[in-house]
Amino acid sequence: MALAASEHRVVRLRLADFGGSALTDTSVALPVNGLRPGIPATYVPARNTVMLSLALAWAEVLRSQDVFIGVNAVDYSGYPDCRPEYIAAFERMANLATKAAVEGSALRIHAPLIDLGKAEIIRRGLELGIDYSLTVSCYQADAAGRACGVCDSCRLRRAGFAAAGVADPTPYASRQPPEGHR
Repeated sequence: MALAASEHRVVRLRLADFGGSALTDTSVALPVNGLRPGIPATYVPARNTVMLSLALAWAEVLRSQDVFIGVNAVDYSGYPDCRPEYIAAFERMANLATKAAVEGSALRIHAPLIDLGKAEIIRRGLELGIDYSLTVSCYQADAAGRACGVCDSCRLRRAGFAAAGVADPTPYASRQPPEGHR
């Protein structure tokens, strides 16, 4: 594993079974024209609640008091479950709902990226040794893992690398975004 994780588990969960999002339902168009006011079509209903709930269960099994999530409230797409108040509310709920917390071992939800801009996130990742060529943010990467370069996620990623003054190592299907998609 690239980051030398001590253990890797796979939980098979298909959010596509619920649909309701351009990321989980092929009948909903992916936005490619830039961010608009309101919650975008790429919002996946309760995604971070589901993921944090799974992390909470595993943390309690491991007797860990810390759960980390990579949500961002600065350059994010308008998702309600990426806001500081959501993270705080989930942490309160977790400390009401778990045996460990009730018995005195409170859980802490950490969101270290929540207040950082994309450029700051990229710089911090580089300081930590992240190989961004192993990552893709694209909403519709192709079968070879190449990013489309035009979806909102690709647009935010490109802008973040540009603002950080760092070359973007993302494998794009096309190195240059189409005209009007910069």
